[in-house]
Amino acid sequence: MFESRGVDVVALSVDAPEINRRHRQKLGFTYTFLSDPKAEVIRRYDLLHAHAGPKGSDIARPAEFLIDPTGTIRWVNLTENIAVRARPEEVLKVFDEMERAAAR
Repeated sequence: MFESRGVDVVALSVDAPEINRRHRQKLGFTYTFLSDPKAEVIRRYDLLHAHAGPKGSDIARPAEFLIDPTGTIRWVNLTENIAVRARPEEVLKVFDEMERAAAR
């Protein structure tokens, strides 16, 4: 679905690489998981959800970004609810609209 459009999907979390690997395997995800245990990148994108994790730990806010090949952020979907995410169809609709606009 994403690959056919040239979209790379990457997950970023504060979890250690081993936890991300287990989570990815357990849920059958095939995309890349990146670990940011010090939340350096997470803070750079203003995604830190302080004390919202287990035992009051810091976690990343749920978010989806479309970033073009130059590194420019073209679309962002942020939420405060860890259970709420954009559906893949929503993200691809925005991506397709951006592609059409760029082709004009």
